[in-house]
Amino acid sequence: MSETWFDQPLVFTIADRHVRGRLIRLGPVLNTVMAAHSYPPVAEKLLAEALVLTALLGSTLKGEESQLTLQAQTGGGPVELLVCDYKGGELRGYLKFDAERLAEVGTDPTLFALFGEGFLAITFDQAANAERYQGIVPLEGASIGDAAEHYFEQSEQIPSLIKLAARHDAEAGCVAGGLLLQHLPEGEVGRDRLHVRHDHPEWDHARTIAETLKGEELTDPATSLETLAWRLFHEDEVRVEAGRFVSRGCRCSVDYFAGVLSKFPEAERGEMADAAGLVNVDCAFCSRIFPISLDEIAAHGSAA
Repeated sequence: MSETWFDQPLVFTIADRHVRGRLIRLGPVLNTVMAAHSYPPVAEKLLAEALVLTALLGSTLKGEESQLTLQAQTGGGPVELLVCDYKGGELRGYLKFDAERLAEVGTDPTLFALFGEGFLAITFDQAANAERYQGIVPLEGASIGDAAEHYFEQSEQIPSLIKLAARHDAEAGCVAGGLLLQHLPEGEVGRDRLHVRHDHPEWDHARTIAETLKGEELTDPATSLETLAWRLFHEDEVRVEAGRFVSRGCRCSVDYFAGVLSKFPEAERGEMADAAGLVNVDCAFCSRIFPISLDEIAAHGSAA
């Protein structure tokens, strides 16, 4: 395990307290996502924390085709849309905002200042059993992590603690880290709905300790994730293992878009094309335009 341990979650369990958790620190993958856009500092921090949350939650899924999608929609705030997803170890995210209004919210805005009366939707698509879970909660609290805690409390009945932090480092660029801590009944290791006592002293103890974790620690490349886990829970027997590396992945391609466009009637495809016979598809995630010819679209439709 590397000293900095970028882009790979640390998975840990504390069996005696029926607690499971994940720590992650994103660096290179985060900067790759950000490089496709020119986000101002406030937007960069918001998206970085959302990507950390997505990686924490998405890495709990089993199966290459399982997917976690996190989407926040505005209720009149300067941020119009935030969407991130995780699938098979690949992470991507995008933020749409009104630049002039966002510049007016200051350097440390509240969720209300960013989104207004917004909502957070978290969707788990389980490929193994074709099940889909979705919860929608108000964007309330000090951070998007607080809103996610409400999701687990309301939709999953899992007592949870989520801590997120992000900053811009002179050498490493954008660095963000996060902790996901959850309380489970004895013997529970899956994602089934849980019925847990919310006043359990074992959980109260673990949560109180975890709340001492500082944002500076989460984003400090010189402090390994193992060190953080040991610092927090050295009084308990903690089992740790390395999770799957996270990479930046945008599933856009000419072939994919041609397949989608081939399902439109030929007349509509003609209206979409420019004078050169190209349909230009803009991918918001990677900030690229894919010119696709009508012939390519037609050929894809014939092959299907």
